[in-house]
Amino acid sequence: MTSIDLSQYDVPGRGRGILDVFHWSYLLRLLVRKGTATRYRNSVLGWTWSYVKPGIQYLVYFLVMGIILGMGGRTENFPLYLFAGIVVVNFFNEGFGNATNAIVDNRSLVQKIYLPRELFPISAIIVAFIHFLPQVAILLIVAVFIYGWVPSFVGIGAALVGVFIVGSMALGLGLFFAGINVRYRDAQNFVEVIRMVSTWASPVLYTWTLVAERMHGWVLYVYMMNPLTVAVELFHFAFWESTVSSDAENASPGFPPHFEVYLIAALVVCALALTIGQFVFRRFERTFAQDL
Repeated sequence: MTSIDLSQYDVPGRGRGILDVFHWSYLLRLLVRKGTATRYRNSVLGWTWSYVKPGIQYLVYFLVMGIILGMGGRTENFPLYLFAGIVVVNFFNEGFGNATNAIVDNRSLVQKIYLPRELFPISAIIVAFIHFLPQVAILLIVAVFIYGWVPSFVGIGAALVGVFIVGSMALGLGLFFAGINVRYRDAQNFVEVIRMVSTWASPVLYTWTLVAERMHGWVLYVYMMNPLTVAVELFHFAFWESTVSSDAENASPGFPPHFEVYLIAALVVCALALTIGQFVFRRFERTFAQDL
């Protein structure tokens, strides 16, 4: 009886999780292309919405926080400070939300063919990153031509680390809730709550010094170790800090004390989120076709 070597064949349902992205990169590119092409299909404004929606959001926040509540008078170059934080949170919210719905939105593919299911949440994060780039472009234009921002290697490196943290956290949470969402659609409600709270749970509309004045002990440490808080502060350092005077009492420039500890803690939290998210996703993946 002839024996057949099956070591070179892939067994459906068995994979390496996120690592399979490198093996299925061609399909990943197709999913990303599909996500970007269909986002604004049959829309009159098309990609202009990538500028309009964050612009309206920014104007509302600036009107309420900057003018009505007076943050503009207490924080130097507050418009730039606010916008640098908003683009980070928008990236997280879009990536997290899209990743959560990635399996449900692609139910026809999940039910008919086998491919690593992780490709869908990962492609959703990449699509969110592509839509994040126009906002960064506006941020750069405003920072350079209005506030005289000068790029530096350290600042650009800080921004890249911030993007990595946000993308990792969005993917980890997205995998976790994407798996649960297929069987229990209540997961979408939890995701909406997290997205709603994310803007207020990081120093986007206010400075970290206001939090430090009113929160102490472990509560402050938990707040500062929040990956979104760390990512927002990295963006503030990259785009806002160099535009304010270091001796200004109301500017609040500089990293919070012990920021390197918070950065390491945020990276650990992201690693845990990816690990737990992948584990939960793989557990629910077994019944995706039936549950859909």
